Amino acid sequence: MATREYFKIDEISVNNPLFSPMRATIETAFYRNNVELVTTPKEAYKLAKNSPGTIVTSWEVYNPEMLGLERGTKVLLFNDGAVTGRYAAGRRILGTSDDNKYLEIVREAVYNTRYKKMYHGISFSGLSEEFMVKNHILIPQGHEILLYNWLLNFQYPSQEYESMYRKSFRYNEGDIYIFVDPDWKHPDFPLGLAIFDSEHNCAAILGMRYFGELKKGTLTLGWGIANRNGFVACHGGIKILKNEKTDFVAAFFGLSGSGKSTLTHTKHSKYDVTVLHDDAFIISTNSLSSVALEPSYFDKTADYPSNSEDNKYLLSIQNCGVTKDENGNLIPVMEDLRNGNGRAIKSRLWSANRVDKFDSPISAIFWLMKDPTLPPIVKIDSPNMASTMGALLTTKRTSAEKLDNDVDPNALVFEPYANPFRTYPLKEDYEKFKFVFEKGVQCYILNTGYFINKKVPKHLTIQLVEDVVENNIEWVKWFGTFYFAKIDGFLPNMEDREYIESLKKSFLKRKDFILSKKGTRDELPEEVLEAIEQIIGLL
Repeated sequence: MATREYFKIDEISVNNPLFSPMRATIETAFYRNNVELVTTPKEAYKLAKNSPGTIVTSWEVYNPEMLGLERGTKVLLFNDGAVTGRYAAGRRILGTSDDNKYLEIVREAVYNTRYKKMYHGISFSGLSEEFMVKNHILIPQGHEILLYNWLLNFQYPSQEYESMYRKSFRYNEGDIYIFVDPDWKHPDFPLGLAIFDSEHNCAAILGMRYFGELKKGTLTLGWGIANRNGFVACHGGIKILKNEKTDFVAAFFGLSGSGKSTLTHTKHSKYDVTVLHDDAFIISTNSLSSVALEPSYFDKTADYPSNSEDNKYLLSIQNCGVTKDENGNLIPVMEDLRNGNGRAIKSRLWSANRVDKFDSPISAIFWLMKDPTLPPIVKIDSPNMASTMGALLTTKRTSAEKLDNDVDPNALVFEPYANPFRTYPLKEDYEKFKFVFEKGVQCYILNTGYFINKKVPKHLTIQLVEDVVENNIEWVKWFGTFYFAKIDGFLPNMEDREYIESLKKSFLKRKDFILSKKGTRDELPEEVLEAIEQIIGLL
């Protein structure tokens, strides 16, 4: 499928459901006489490296010609100020907020950029004829590095992808349009606003400098389009583990810091590994095939020292230090010394075997959680409960988010399907994932945090994934449709009343979460509450 770039004259009407006041405000801004079109990373690089505050490091981009860049292109580094993560509290979705108030804010924000040069970038989300969305972004002069990062992160309109897009079947969805002004200020919103009209594929990202807001803002709208057109929107990683005995497609769902990127990119000696993506993809409800939404990776720098071999694939770096080596070269200082959540865009070449679509149906979904009452791996043998536990995915916040002062960063939180970027009712994700499990996809929970007070080591988690692929786990029935694996040192003691009480409290918190969403956009079907109450009754 593909989105629509233009409309015939008789379709241009207030009665056309693809139009809205927000879309009219934002798309119109792209046609002003202060707008310059930039469509290739090569053009954007020249602008970004000369933009005030940019650092041209001594590291060269690997195989730049394959990425739409010139030979000799250097890795650029740019640092933000106080905010170095996403600010979820600043998101507003039209239809759930005071629409008139936010429409007025957007109109004023657009007007106030009339004296600035604005850059219009174009990219694609979705890297297969089965699903391609054309994105448009408008960014003011002085923030060229954001434009460059955006064109690196998504697929720029090369001849190959333009041809794919033209061949794709057109759905009744307009292209995505995003207006950005990081210089915007408002006394009521000191950390900025991200306003979405998801039904009409447009957004305004105001007063936010962090590139992750642009990345996830674009994906937010792309996932919404996917959800409306027969796909499951997935914030996770997915890969194939293949040898002469198996062709296993494993998907990992978790928030930043849960291990999804690590598990997606882990190499396995017993298998040939092919990666689709580690952050954003969609699953077809018809064939269970999957499509990547982005070519590049937006990865944390904390785990990659300055001498790491993986840095060979860096394209751009954000929020890291720089120093000189003995030869006077400018070298990035990684490992989050400057601040938390240092980030880098890595090219698709980082994955030795990388494709943009898996035709093979998905085999298993792993919910990555940090819940100290759960053993290292749990199997769920019911589509209803499998989707329910995805809707009640438990984790902890990380430095990838900018939290308000009254938010406890260590508290356990629920983030349904590990996707805080949903703009449609949560029950739609519940039904879609349940449908996927009903079609035979396996479901597991991996606890990548602590079990009681014992850390689950990374090597154990990786081994458990291989054991699932090989069907080499001795499962013990736990309660309801839950099973745990027999692993020395990580056995749930159901004779320990203190442990059982902790486990019960964990499920009671899930019940409270379900009840707290009653009457809201995130209200879940009654069968979810019934499933959790049944579990509580067994404990």
